[in-house]
Order: sequence, then C-alpha cells, then structure tokens
Amino acid sequence: MKFIKISEDNNFPKYQQIINSVEKAIANQLLKKNDKLPSINKICLEFKISRDTVLYAYEELKKKGLVYSVLGKGYFVKSIDWDFEERIFLLFDELNAFKENLYLSFLEAVNNRAKVDVFFHYFNLEVFKKLIEDNVGSYTKYIIMPSNINGTTPIIKLLPKNDVYILDQTNPELKEYASIYQNFAKDMFEGLKKAKANLEEYQRLVLIFPGQKEPIGMVEGFLNFCEKYKFNHSIISDFKDEEIKTGDVYIILDDRHLVNVILQSKKQKLKIKRDFGIISYNETPLKTVVENGITTISTDFSLMGKTLAEMLLHPTNQKIENPSDIIFRNSL
Repeated sequence: MKFIKISEDNNFPKYQQIINSVEKAIANQLLKKNDKLPSINKICLEFKISRDTVLYAYEELKKKGLVYSVLGKGYFVKSIDWDFEERIFLLFDELNAFKENLYLSFLEAVNNRAKVDVFFHYFNLEVFKKLIEDNVGSYTKYIIMPSNINGTTPIIKLLPKNDVYILDQTNPELKEYASIYQNFAKDMFEGLKKAKANLEEYQRLVLIFPGQKEPIGMVEGFLNFCEKYKFNHSIISDFKDEEIKTGDVYIILDDRHLVNVILQSKKQKLKIKRDFGIISYNETPLKTVVENGITTISTDFSLMGKTLAEMLLHPTNQKIENPSDIIFRNSL
C-alpha cells in the first residue's frame, strides 16, 4: 500500500492517481512482474474511496497491458512496459500477402505509438468467440475482421462499442461501429465495367466462386455487370483439371485457383490473353510478374492500413469505404 498515493490536493482524478502510482512503482522497481497489487477493498478502506473508482483504475491498467487479473485472487503485474499510447487487439481472418501489406502499412502509420497484438480466427466462430472473450478489457482498441461468419455480432457486442473498429467486411448488424470496408459488389461491377472493351473480345465470363469465405457481394457485382451489358456468363465453385475453353475469361478470387488455371493452360498449350483471359482478385507483388503480369481488381490495402491507423489514433465513428480499381496487365 505504501506506493499508492492519493491526495485531495492532486489535480488528477483519484482513479488516475492510482494508475500513476502503480506506473511509478513499476518504474522504480517497487513492483515487479507477477507481484500482486493491493486488493480493491484495501484501497477503498485506506483512502475512503468507492470500489468503482479503484476497479476503473485497475481495468485501465489492464487495458494498457500492465496488469492482469485472476478470478478470486486479484490483480497482478503483467508487464513493466507502458511506452505506448494504445494497446491494440487486431483480429484477422487469415494471413495472406495482401493482408500482410495492410498490416505493414498500418504499423508504419502507427509509428510506435501503439502496441499491436495480432490474432487469427481462420473463419471459425468458436475460435473467434474465444479470442474475444479471453481479451475483453485487456486492450484500449479492438480491430475486428468478422469476414462473412454468421453469429459474430453478439460476440463483438461484448466489447466497448467506442473501442471497436470493423475491418474489410461489414454488414447492417454492425452499422453502429466505426469501420473501413470494401464495397465488394460495387468494386466488382466497376472493375469489370472499366474492362468492358477488353472483355468484349471474348465469348464468356466465368467467375470461380468457392463460396466458403468469399463475400457474396462479389457475385452480386458480377451478375449485375453481366446482366446489364448482356455478357454470356457462368459461375463455378472450383477449378481442378477443368478444360479451358477458348474465348473464356476467368475471374479468379482464390490464388490456388489462379495457379490451377495457369497450369491447365500450359497442358492445353493455350496462350493467356490470346486464347483466354484472366482477372484475379486482390493485388499482390507476385501478380506483377507471373505470366508477364496478371490483371487484378483490388482495393488499396496500403491505404486501408493508413486510414485505419488514422481512425484509431484520432478516434472517430466514421464508416469509410476503401477505394478499389482494376490494374491492367498482360492477362487480358
């Protein structure tokens, strides 16, 4: 109790005085990792302050990553490092090249003003639920990528609303949260529209849509484009040892299918662009060189990361649609 200092003459609120006392004690090595903090009841009795005040201070220290709690036992020192304005919980669906681009852009824009812990749910609702339940109250901000998993909204509501940011995919159930997202239906439609003159050189558009983790908006945009401009079209769920028909253009969402299509074209001795076309979704550095360049429809992941950092460091409840474009290369 000796390191807790609370004074009526201090300009800081009492909860902040508790926070400052604990931080100073750690800095002066009066407290070390796993040391137990005074109980909430002891501080209440000693300084004649409310339980809510002490609890709020301890929870703020928990958000900063300085302390952790054990049910029925109290609060303990977790870390001696608090040189960050924010502690951020970042929940991705999976790691891939374009999300890595987003993440690195975000870290660069944050510029050491936050500590970022990254987690992955791999499109599993139970994993999603456990990760959030285990980390409620442990961070100052929560960035959540719910993807297209059903049932995430009640879980997200466990978190403080003003501390949550929805990333990449959103839906009407999450409209109360700040977000930066892709408009998949619009992006697909507008990307194909810009390529309309090129596409008219072919006979049919084929969308490869596995339908497991991909946003349904992609299908909506594809169908809207084909119906409006009278393109012959087809949607398939997989491509494995299929025969490529001359005059087809494949719109490919999964990079594994991109590899399969290219390998199959070599078996059939077909030339990309001349005999058939490819549009891949999501820009990666590899697509600039594969087969002399693959045309892509992609959001700007670097910009998404920068915008996200700006939203967190200067809190806002905005809903921002991230821009997308088509990048023409030698596959169309």
